[in-house]
Amino acid sequence: MKIVHAASELYPYMKTGGLADAVGALTGTFADRGHEVSVFIPGYRDALAHPAAAAAERRFRIKVEMGNQYLSGDVLSFSPKKNLTVYFVCREEFFDRRLPYGNGERDYEDNADRFTFFCKAVVETMRIADLGADILHGHDWQAGLLPLLLREAERRFGVTLAMKTVFTIHNIAFQGLFPAATFARTNLPEEMFSMDGLEYYGQVNFLKGGILFADRVTTVSPTYAREIQTPEFGCGLEGVIQTRVDDLTGLLNGVDSAVWNPATDRLIPARYSAADLSGKRACRAALLKACGFEAGYTGPVVGMICRLTEQKGVDLVLANADFFVGEDCRLVVLGTGHKRMEAELQALAREVPGKVFMCARLDETMSHLIEAGSDFFLMPSLFEPCGLNQMYSQVYGSIPVVSRVGGLVDTVSDADTDESGTGIMCDPNAASLRDALSRVLRLFGDAERYSRVQQRCMARDFSWMAAASAYEALYRDSL
Repeated sequence: MKIVHAASELYPYMKTGGLADAVGALTGTFADRGHEVSVFIPGYRDALAHPAAAAAERRFRIKVEMGNQYLSGDVLSFSPKKNLTVYFVCREEFFDRRLPYGNGERDYEDNADRFTFFCKAVVETMRIADLGADILHGHDWQAGLLPLLLREAERRFGVTLAMKTVFTIHNIAFQGLFPAATFARTNLPEEMFSMDGLEYYGQVNFLKGGILFADRVTTVSPTYAREIQTPEFGCGLEGVIQTRVDDLTGLLNGVDSAVWNPATDRLIPARYSAADLSGKRACRAALLKACGFEAGYTGPVVGMICRLTEQKGVDLVLANADFFVGEDCRLVVLGTGHKRMEAELQALAREVPGKVFMCARLDETMSHLIEAGSDFFLMPSLFEPCGLNQMYSQVYGSIPVVSRVGGLVDTVSDADTDESGTGIMCDPNAASLRDALSRVLRLFGDAERYSRVQQRCMARDFSWMAAASAYEALYRDSL
């Protein structure tokens, strides 16, 4: 098949979270399976400067209509592997910035224009490059306009650009809500700004467009597909989701084993496998040293890597700060996000520097070291569409401690209630998390039982091959 993907992130060129990992692994796996794959992302400053993108060359000079004016841009491309072409949509005004979505304090005010331009540029490049796609697959609100813009361009030019469209919701909480005035920049028919179109309580909702107008809608786990049909998790779009329930599928993400594999990982100080965990012990020692902890520490090390947001349960961890102060364990946190949360975690680390370490930056090498060097991985999310770190941690033999929500339910089972369990599960509240942390201490104190759970974790197969097969089946069923 000829498959075109469009997303706002793609590993390794631009990554702020799991979206980049998922799109990078999925497109790469499709290419390995013989499909002809094209993937579009914005030409961010850091993406263009990434060493892996050094071969990118300008292929097209495009001009797209934006309201009552035309804006131009460049499209660069290169092929990092057989059957895979990466396209960067470039316009300095929109994408030559340090961060992809905002300045760290608030979103960019022109995000509607930025990603309207991106979507229009994808469609225009598909037209002038004659990509002839079987499937156009957009990801999250930044690509939410694609199904509409594609069909409008086909009508306008009398061509077929893609046989079918697929839209994936990675997180329904992020919807791309903008003032009504931004609709004019889409140049879509006026009737599209209605309750049955992009309008949402007087605003434009990009995510709603993708949900309503794609031929098929997917999200990133079976449990999350059910959850977003409810007011508790639907973030106001549960009614919209319910209108597409016959076309909605929950497909689990996977682990890119070329990147996340302790037996081959070059970002960790020692490689290891379930059969020989000596390398994991070396990684644990390296993590203790990197955090300034006591070298001979023998208690449990708990790692946490996430965006510092309410969703990720950071406030639940902070509500249990006294646990990490008073109990015999170590906590390592890597992440950026909400400044208040960042400040409180840093204050906790200053209060007990020998017990808590806070690393407030995006650091791929450190994230691999935490996964490899931790004994447990903490993920107490209030909601979690799929999650990847709970899968990474199992692959690396770090037992996950997770909430009973979304994709965490689909990828972790509780070792205290299931003989084949691979983690510790709790409800998404502070009291239940505290109980889970106490269970961490008990499990780690029973070395034989801990080893059995760890071995079950490392025996799990989270590879993208199964996930890619499910997407292939969905594509073929759509066609």
